[in-house]
Amino acid sequence: MAVVNVINSKAQKVSQIDLVDTIFNIPVKGSVLHEVVTMQLAKRRSGSAAVKHRSDVKGSGRKLFRQKGTGRARRGDIKSPLLRGGGSTFGPDPRSYAYKVPKKVRRLALKMALSSKLKEEKLLVLNEFELDKIKTREFVKVMNALNTKNALIITEKKNENLELSARNVPQIKVLRVEGLNVYDILKYKNVVLLESSIKSIEGRLLE
Repeated sequence: MAVVNVINSKAQKVSQIDLVDTIFNIPVKGSVLHEVVTMQLAKRRSGSAAVKHRSDVKGSGRKLFRQKGTGRARRGDIKSPLLRGGGSTFGPDPRSYAYKVPKKVRRLALKMALSSKLKEEKLLVLNEFELDKIKTREFVKVMNALNTKNALIITEKKNENLELSARNVPQIKVLRVEGLNVYDILKYKNVVLLESSIKSIEGRLLE
């Protein structure tokens, strides 16, 4: 098991913790990480191409003129695709670009992403991150003490003071364990794990 120092909000070592090798110390394969990140970005993508069909066009539903006896082509309402201002017949509709990667691959990629941060020495374990009140200044003081500016902070459960204090700080994101994902781990230069969150991560990723 990898042994990592646990520090406090003043960057002082308070203890050590063993990190499970099957999560934090496995070989990293770029192809697996790429596959899962591509899937995540595809899910976020929204199809914007769209037209108004007959049912979407604003207009009267009254029949324009009687069916027979006028010598003209038969007409329904004014929203017909054959008339100017009518609905489109075969135009595009918003589409979903989402697709799925097997659950085992997603879990493996998450382990690889965490392992890569540990190997790069970009993973910090913090004993706690408690703020008495919502105050961005206090949050920034702690981050300066840790000498960390670009970071993803992982918490076990909702921490409103921490989440609201950090929301306006650039290049910082606070994420709960249930929302942990490959893209965010790789996006931020450092990962700060609260000590209490490690058990939850192990429970989620250990098979």
